Amino acid sequence: MNDPNCIFCKIIRKEIPAKIAFEDEEILAFHDISPQAPVHIVFIPKKHIVSLAETTNPDATLLGNILVRIQETAKTLGFSKKGYRVVNNTGTNGGQTVFHIHFHLLAERRLQWPPG
Repeated sequence: MNDPNCIFCKIIRKEIPAKIAFEDEEILAFHDISPQAPVHIVFIPKKHIVSLAETTNPDATLLGNILVRIQETAKTLGFSKKGYRVVNNTGTNGGQTVFHIHFHLLAERRLQWPPG
């Protein structure tokens, strides 16, 4: 369930330092080292899943828990009413650069559309 070469798995194993925003038994969230907004937190499952394209029905609860944790974080940090963006890049053409499913929480600036 863990990829020895995956940078996010290394963060989960605490082999690479990160500024942790949240952690429980199945989810880790940390501040992005190259933030694209004043608040930029990356949420990952501790289970190694390559991308959204690789998820299966048994992953539904885990993915739902990640989304709920993102919403709770937005509320706790005080920007849920102003708004925020949640991004998941899937595959190379979708902009995915780390092949461990993850969700970006971006907030505290006006985000434009289309994104990119």
